[in-house]
Amino acid sequence: MPSFFPRLLAVAVLPCCLQLYAGSLSAAPLDAALDESERLSAEAKASQARIDQLDDATREMLNEYRSALQQTEALKAYNKQLQELTAAQSKELVGFQRQLDSIERTQEAVTPQMSRMVEVLGEFIAADLPFLPDERADRLAGLQDLLPRADVSLAEKYRRILEAYQIESDYGRTLEAWRGELPGDAESRSVEFLRLGRVMLYYQTLDAHESGWWNPQTRAWEVLDGSARRPLTQAIAIARQQQAPAYLQLPVKTLAEEAAQ
Repeated sequence: MPSFFPRLLAVAVLPCCLQLYAGSLSAAPLDAALDESERLSAEAKASQARIDQLDDATREMLNEYRSALQQTEALKAYNKQLQELTAAQSKELVGFQRQLDSIERTQEAVTPQMSRMVEVLGEFIAADLPFLPDERADRLAGLQDLLPRADVSLAEKYRRILEAYQIESDYGRTLEAWRGELPGDAESRSVEFLRLGRVMLYYQTLDAHESGWWNPQTRAWEVLDGSARRPLTQAIAIARQQQAPAYLQLPVKTLAEEAAQ
């Protein structure tokens, strides 16, 4: 009996030992598998990280490519606008050149015409009634000095000439009185002058004792009779706005009447 119990114990212990041995033998491959799984997982994470980085880089490059395409399209549109603008400016330059050529031709045609206008104005003043001689002579001299000046535009010269013509034209529609010097054989006298448009030019001494008129036929001053004294005095006062306008009876002589006499 005693020998039976050790055998029985050995038989009972042996399976446990075998199980423990088998467990120890199976634990080594499992750890290796776990290690391999962790390694593969780490590599997968690293690969995914690299893929994510490549995806981000690809997306960034794609955005840059799209942005470059947009800039290219914008540059193409801008270049097209510049080409159209350049073409339009070229047409404008051609038009400006034509205008300049036309202006030069106009200057060539207008400059002699303006010189002739000033010349005619001088002839007209010389042949007209001798009123405001200094003022009119200064205006004419100013135009003569203006014509050859290169710093004054053609338009300004033409405007000044027309202005002088307008002033001369206005003289024919106004009644004007002023004090001036009447030239005489011995010496000049201070008198009151009266201009009736361009029809008549009178004078009257300051004491109103003598009156006269400019005879365009003889181009000389002639004395009027005493009947002209009162109407001339009244007309001078009206011209100076010292009296209200009234009906005047002034001695008026035409060239035909003067020639008939």
